[in-house]
Amino acid sequence: MMLKKEEVMEDIIKEAKIFHFGTLSSTHEGVREATRFAIDIAKESGAMISFDPNLREPLWDSPEDARKEIEYGLSKCDILKISDNELEFMTGTNDYSKGVEILREQYDIKIIFVTLGKDGSRAYYKDLTAEQPTFTQIKAIEKTGAGDTFEGCALNYLLEHDIDSMTENDLSDLLVFANAGASLITTRKGALKVMPEKSEIEILVSDFHD
Repeated sequence: MMLKKEEVMEDIIKEAKIFHFGTLSSTHEGVREATRFAIDIAKESGAMISFDPNLREPLWDSPEDARKEIEYGLSKCDILKISDNELEFMTGTNDYSKGVEILREQYDIKIIFVTLGKDGSRAYYKDLTAEQPTFTQIKAIEKTGAGDTFEGCALNYLLEHDIDSMTENDLSDLLVFANAGASLITTRKGALKVMPEKSEIEILVSDFHD
């Protein structure tokens, strides 16, 4: 909330392959300016732009203020991670495929991930759609960090693959990996400091395939 434009580390952003942001850094004027400045640097440097609406309505003066900032993010991103309730908030439908089509009609987004809580996740890419269930054998104790872990895993996968030539199998593998990471963090108290290591996720994925 206190970040200022002049504190943005331009050199780091210029070296990035992906720049990720959410609306939590757009709730106040100063950090909103810093965020938009950073996005512009990233786009000019050729980075892929990743966006998570991360809707937290109590942080906004009104739902319309939140909607406006989410619309800005949608207009800038190549990669979108959006939850089921956020998609319904923005499109007015709980038919998630229809909601994605509404967004696609308005925005040029390469790949859209829809997280569905206990029902897993979906990926929409070109004319392909993939869906994978959550890991039901994992006993969750809290949801903190699940969405961020999912997105971190998804972005890691995209860095290792060509986003311009993904296959349906690629999308399914990505979702399994991201769902596994998100499931693991729900078994731990906290968020960033307890995010699972890649090796832990790969073990769970291996068990899933067995």
